[in-house]
Amino acid sequence: MSEKTIQVPERFDFSYHKQFTDQYQAVLNDSGIKEIALDFSKVGYLDSSALGMMVLFQKKAKQMNIKVRIRGARESAKEILQIANFDRLFEIA
Repeated sequence: MSEKTIQVPERFDFSYHKQFTDQYQAVLNDSGIKEIALDFSKVGYLDSSALGMMVLFQKKAKQMNIKVRIRGARESAKEILQIANFDRLFEIA
């Protein structure tokens, strides 16, 4: 199984929109990919626009039968993901 990792920045908000979209589009265009991990190990802040970007990304990946999981989320970032019920959309490890 081929997996790619996308590193998410410490401050994950709308200012990261273009870079995040460019990164996941490049990964989705790689025909050998079956799983994508969002590395949240550095994230200390995320807002609603980041959550929206993640939902859009997850929908596109799902259409291509690619599994997306969140790895390394901690403290407030993990709490926000859980409050937003993102454990229903993503595997959070």
